[in-house]
Amino acid sequence: MVVQFDAAAADLPAKAVWRVIDTARSFAHRGLQVAVGGAPVENVVSAAPGSAEMIGLVAAVVVMLLAFGSVVAMGLPILTALAGPGIGFGVLEALSHLVTVPAFGPDMMIMIGLGVGIDYALFVVTRYRQGLAEGRPPREATIVALSTAGRAVLFAGGTVVIALLGLFVVGLPFMDGLAAATIVAVALVLAAALTLLPAIFGFAGTAIDRLHIPGLLARPGPATGRGFWRRWSRTVQRRPWICAALALAVLVVLAVPLFSMRLAFSDAGNDPASLTTRQAYDLLAEGFGFNGPLVIAADLRGPHAQAGIARLGARLRQVPGVASADPPVVNAARDAAVIVVYPATAPQPAQTAALLRRLRGQVIPQATAGRGVTAFVGGETAAGADTSAYLSGRLPWVIGMVVVLALVLLVVVFRSIAIPLKTAAVNLLSMGAAYGVIVAVYQWGWLASVFGASPGPIDPWIPLMMFTIVFGLSMDYEVFLLARMREEWARSRDNSQAVASGVASTARVITAAAAIMVCVFGSFVIGDPVRILGVFGLGLAVAVLVDATVVRLVLVPAVMQLLGTANWWLPRWMARAIPSLSIEPDADQLACGGPGYAQPVSAKAAEPSRRSPREAPQPWSHGPGPANGAIKMPDSPGETARAWLSRRR
Repeated sequence: MVVQFDAAAADLPAKAVWRVIDTARSFAHRGLQVAVGGAPVENVVSAAPGSAEMIGLVAAVVVMLLAFGSVVAMGLPILTALAGPGIGFGVLEALSHLVTVPAFGPDMMIMIGLGVGIDYALFVVTRYRQGLAEGRPPREATIVALSTAGRAVLFAGGTVVIALLGLFVVGLPFMDGLAAATIVAVALVLAAALTLLPAIFGFAGTAIDRLHIPGLLARPGPATGRGFWRRWSRTVQRRPWICAALALAVLVVLAVPLFSMRLAFSDAGNDPASLTTRQAYDLLAEGFGFNGPLVIAADLRGPHAQAGIARLGARLRQVPGVASADPPVVNAARDAAVIVVYPATAPQPAQTAALLRRLRGQVIPQATAGRGVTAFVGGETAAGADTSAYLSGRLPWVIGMVVVLALVLLVVVFRSIAIPLKTAAVNLLSMGAAYGVIVAVYQWGWLASVFGASPGPIDPWIPLMMFTIVFGLSMDYEVFLLARMREEWARSRDNSQAVASGVASTARVITAAAAIMVCVFGSFVIGDPVRILGVFGLGLAVAVLVDATVVRLVLVPAVMQLLGTANWWLPRWMARAIPSLSIEPDADQLACGGPGYAQPVSAKAAEPSRRSPREAPQPWSHGPGPANGAIKMPDSPGETARAWLSRRR
C-alpha cells in the first residue's frame, strides 16, 4: 500500500508522519506483520541512542587521568565539552524550524562537540598548569593560557567554522542542516573553552592538581631540551630521507582504496533490524523481489503520444535488470502519464545506478523518439543517485576552497611559503588515508565483522563533512606545533634546533589530545547502531590518529629538516604586503606588561607573600626593595618587561 502525503517529505511535520505510522501498525496482529518505509518515515524514525557517548567519555577520562594524573584537571575539559552539546540541543531545536536537520543531526553534534570540546579545553588546561608550574599566580597563568593556547584554539575553531560555512553553497537542505548542527557544536564548545573554562580556573586556582593519583601526577614546566620526544625528533632529523619515505609509504598504502570509492546513499537495508524502515525494506525484498522503485513521469503531446507511452511501457519490461513495470497510468486530461519501474536490485548497489543511466540515456529516448512523449525518471532511488552525482561534483570545489583558505591563513601567521604548501600537502595525504580506510572497511567489507559494518557505498556527504572538520582539526595541531618551532627559530635562527624544540614541547599534549579524539570518534564505530555515524566516526578517528602520529611526529619533522632555512623564507614584497599576525605571543611579555596585556602592579607582587616582610619584594621591584623602603616605578612597561625577564634569567 502506498500513502501519498500532500506535501514534500522535508516539509511534513513529524506528528503527521507518526500518525500514519501508528495507524498502520495498529492493524498488525498474529499472522499479519505491518511495517512502514519511505522518505517521510526515514526522516522521523531513528535508532535508539547507543552507548557511543558513554564509551567515548569513559575513554577520554582514562586518557586524561594518565596525561594529567589529576582528577580536577581531568574533569575541567569534560565539563566544558559537555556544556557545549548540552546547550546545543536547544539551539539545534530552534534551527530545525529554519533548516532541515537529519534524524542523525543531534548525534553528529554530540560526536563533534565531545571530540573537539575536550581537545580545545585540553590545550588551555595544559597551558594553565604550565603557567602554575612556572611560578605564576592563577590569575596571571589564566591570562597567559588564554593569550597563547586560547588564541591557537580560537584560530583552529574559527577555521573549522569558516570551512563548514562553505557547505551552505552546496544548495541541499539536508547539507544545510548537517552544517548547522556541526557549526553549533564547534562554536559552543569553543565559547565554553574561552569563557567558562577560565572562569572555573578562578575557583580552582592552584588546587587544580590537589586531587591526584599517586605516581601519575604530571607537573608541566618549561621545556628543558631533554626527554623522550626531543630524542625522537633528533632521531628523525638524523635520517630525514628514510623517515619521510616510510611515512609517505604508510600514507599512500592507506590511501590506495580511495581510488575505488563509490559514492551513493545507503538504503534502509543498513538500518537496525528493530526499525520499521528496515522491516519494510526486508518485507518488500522478500515478497516482491524489489524495494527501490523508479517513477517515470511522462508529458504527452500530439496524436501519437498514447501509442508512444504504451510502447515505452512494453519496452521497459524487456530491459535487463528490471524486475517488473506497471502499466502506464494516464490522467483524466490524457496529457500526462506515470509508469512505476521496479529494479531487480536494491537502491544502493551499482547495478541500480547503471540501470538508471541506461534508462535515461538509451531506453527512454529510443522508445519515445518521434512519438510526442517526453519522459523523466524520478522517485526516491533516482533522487538519491542524482544527489550523489551532484555532491561528488561539489567535492573538489569544497576541498579547493578549504585548502586555499588554509594556505592564506598560514602564510599570514607563519610568514612563510614552504610551510603552508607543506601543510596542505600532508593534510591531503592524511585525508586520503582516512578515505582509504573507510572504503576498505565499509565498502570492500574488510574487517566488517570487527567493526559491525555492512558493506555498501559511502554516503556522498561524508567526504565533504570529513574534509572540512578534519582539515580544521589538523590546523589546530599544525599551529600548536609550528608556533613553538617559529618561536625557537626567531630566537636562535637554527632550523634544526627549532624543529627539535617544537616537537619536544608539543608532542606530549598533541598525543594526548589525539588519543582522546580517537577514543571519542572511534566509540561511534562500536557503540552506535547507525551505519553512517560509524563510517563518519571511523574516518575521523583514522584521520586524527594518522595526523597526530605519522604526520606530526615523523613526516613534518623530516620534511622541515630537509627544507632547512627554506622553511622560513618569504619574498620581501609579500612580507610588506601581508599583515603580521601572532598566534602565540611571548608569554613573559603578556604576564608583565608587554604587548597584549599591561597591569599597574604585577600579579605576583600583588599576591600575599608567604615569606617574611623583610624578604617579600615590593611592587614594581625585581629584587630586594630600596633601603629606604621606597617603591621604584619604571619609566615604561618595556622597562618592566626587561627587568622581569632579567630576573627570570
